[in-house]
Amino acid sequence: MNLVRAELERLSARRFVQLMVVLLVLAFAVTAATTMAGSHKPTASELNSAREQAADARRDLEATHQECLARQAGTLPADTDRYLPSDCSAVDPIRQDRLPIAADYLPGVFTFAEQAEPLLYFLIAFLVLFGFLVGASYIGADLNSGGVVNLLLWRPRRVTVLAAKLGTLLGTVLVLALLASVAYLAAFWVIGQTAGLPGRLDGDFWRSLGVVHGRGLVLVLLASALGFAIATLGRHTSAALGAFAAYAVVWELGARLVLEIVDARKSDLFMLSSHIGAWLNGGARFYDERLCTGGPGLNCDPFYTITSGASLLVLLVLAGGLTAAAFAVFRRRDLI
Repeated sequence: MNLVRAELERLSARRFVQLMVVLLVLAFAVTAATTMAGSHKPTASELNSAREQAADARRDLEATHQECLARQAGTLPADTDRYLPSDCSAVDPIRQDRLPIAADYLPGVFTFAEQAEPLLYFLIAFLVLFGFLVGASYIGADLNSGGVVNLLLWRPRRVTVLAAKLGTLLGTVLVLALLASVAYLAAFWVIGQTAGLPGRLDGDFWRSLGVVHGRGLVLVLLASALGFAIATLGRHTSAALGAFAAYAVVWELGARLVLEIVDARKSDLFMLSSHIGAWLNGGARFYDERLCTGGPGLNCDPFYTITSGASLLVLLVLAGGLTAAAFAVFRRRDLI
């Protein structure tokens, strides 16, 4: 009996997994159809007008930067009717994340290069939920129905059986995530070619998109393992769902409010959502005015940063710790 093959057949035969796959395809189809219906191929006059507006916006930004530098140098009198930042680097065109481009002035036109990353974040969020629910239901249903006990009659090695289940789950979710990603991005690339604009698809764009996608796949696998581990510890799918709901309500909402009331510093460090965002974005910067309670002096910085490495470590410790606990409990637990 091939244990991995048997587990793969059991996983693919589950109605809940099939339902989630159908919902995944349906969500993608609705998103793609909505995008195509709301987009159109721009005419030559629309493109020319958008390019002129983008060029004007870049010139205005450069003029604002020069005016700010002149005011700081004292060669330009203060103008009370025009706001300029105290730090001219905030309006320095060279320091901007991105400059105005023609696509910014083409309403109703889908541009793949500009919208691929936000769409990828939507895909990752759906796949994270998919992995967590499938992982929890996969082991939870077997534990609740006695399927694990029947399987142990054939393979009386608990750790091996549970490891095979977890490995099959992670491998299946990874393959589905890769296939879904390729189909998803290809569909929107086609929309950009036929009913919109492809945008600037250079090497930097694909590298950036690849980094986000890789980070997202790691998050999907961690969420799948987390759902699997919690359901194993609770011996039921509802244990994982209950733990997720309890964390969201009690900690992300309740504890965050309490930390705000007690004026705790750097409260975002204690929130899992902050570390998820920091990992996906390669780091995150948060504002906390409490860091400057002694007075907003020149040396006071009310911002603090969570690095992607620290966030990954937190996520790995959480998922790995719960998975190790699940294996330890499963090894000694009475399954009847």
